Amino acid sequence: MTWFECIAVTFAALVGMEIFAWFAHKYIMHGWGWGWHRDHHEPHENTFEKNDLFAVVFGTINAAMYIFGSLYWEALWWAALGVNLYGVVYAIIHDGLVHQRFFRFVPKRGYAKRLVQAHKLHHATIGKEGGVSFGFVIARDPAKLKAELVAQRKAGQAELRDSAALL
Repeated sequence: MTWFECIAVTFAALVGMEIFAWFAHKYIMHGWGWGWHRDHHEPHENTFEKNDLFAVVFGTINAAMYIFGSLYWEALWWAALGVNLYGVVYAIIHDGLVHQRFFRFVPKRGYAKRLVQAHKLHHATIGKEGGVSFGFVIARDPAKLKAELVAQRKAGQAELRDSAALL
């Protein structure tokens, strides 16, 4: 493969992971995988969550991509690199910034603030039904997300926490 192809495959995998992450979060984690994801949505003092098992599963798949890519198909190795880079971005943004598992920094403006607000709105629902903002790096306008949550509540599609302060 040329360097251009390697970079293109890596970048495509990196971008594609946000699409996969949105799908997996909405339909797996808030679907049949809710048993692992539930504790991520409930208050607790634990360092680790059952939800962290998703990182173990996805990390194992990523390791397999590296192995099979190095043995059989070079493009798969470069795709694994893109997936791995997304994992680093996810850990810094979602675990580090949004949930403050690694450092204490509350953004006051800009896109980082928008990410935090969008994810807080994602956590405004009780249970796995309804909800907004299932991506991890791309965040829609918080005002639109609030309106969507209010509409879901009125339609009986989502139960909101009292602390959501959406009214």
